[in-house]
Amino acid sequence: MNFKKSISLVAIALSGGILVQQAYAAIALDRTRVIFDGSSKSLSLNISNKNKELPYLAQGWIEDANGNKIESPLMVLPPLQRLEPGTKSQVKIQATAGVNLLSQDKETLYYFNLREIPPRSTKPNTLQIALQTRIKMFYRPKSLDKTAMQLSELWKEKITLTREGDKYRLNNPTPYYFTAVNVTASVNGKDLPGFKPVMLAPNSNALLSSNAAEIGSTPVVTYINDYGGRPQLIFHCVGSNCSVAESKEG
Repeated sequence: MNFKKSISLVAIALSGGILVQQAYAAIALDRTRVIFDGSSKSLSLNISNKNKELPYLAQGWIEDANGNKIESPLMVLPPLQRLEPGTKSQVKIQATAGVNLLSQDKETLYYFNLREIPPRSTKPNTLQIALQTRIKMFYRPKSLDKTAMQLSELWKEKITLTREGDKYRLNNPTPYYFTAVNVTASVNGKDLPGFKPVMLAPNSNALLSSNAAEIGSTPVVTYINDYGGRPQLIFHCVGSNCSVAESKEG
């Protein structure tokens, strides 16, 4: 859930048959999510052109939580750049004056987008494919800055489960976004059928899609940390209330 690639068609030669080129990402990003620290004015992301023969254009932009393209309070510089074959570069995310209007007591969700634009093909009857990377980006106010260990302890203390009939409700009373990507009945248990990853906004909750009977009384929730890792929270339930008994780094 933390990482998505979409495909958009950028050019089609309609005369005769169409040759579809096999799609491999040329422009690569160095991470699967972005944390923008409120104490910083900018943040640089590393990108590279993995194609050793052809230059590519890299187009970057930011969307708000509703998928609307924005240029404030955060913007991408440069919005478009050329990468020669096998070279590396950087994309800067720059804060504007509007960042001061963001909530300073909880995280705000955005999406960072990076699209590769291939050079125009010289071959006839060719369908060209542009790959686009879309990852979550969180604006984290300076007052919420914590180390990875501190955040891990916060999840242990605050994240809870509550059984409601044949479902479990996942509760996030913290000012941070919490993304659960898997739930099992034990640490090495099999994935449960029908489970859908869920991202909880600050101070929110949601019912898990899997049945409570399948999850059992010692649920294990796998979540995504700031670095794309997948730690686990191991719960112990008493009655309908479940709290974290221990955690396991992923």
